[in-house]
Amino acid sequence: MMHSTGILAAASGFHLPLQILRSGRGYYIGTANDAGPVSRESEEYFRTRQVAEQALQGSTWTQRQGA
Repeated sequence: MMHSTGILAAASGFHLPLQILRSGRGYYIGTANDAGPVSRESEEYFRTRQVAEQALQGSTWTQRQGA
């Protein structure tokens, strides 16, 4: 099922769009607000922003089930 907002972010009371974020481990699909990252929604880390964007657009990523 494709979601356009973060499920884990919503569980914390935030309604935020999915986007590509970066950490020390690589790019991931998550959510952020003005204060910074809120949730990491994808199980995967991706080597490049382009690969992460393709996974998000093609729904070929795995939704994390919990924090």
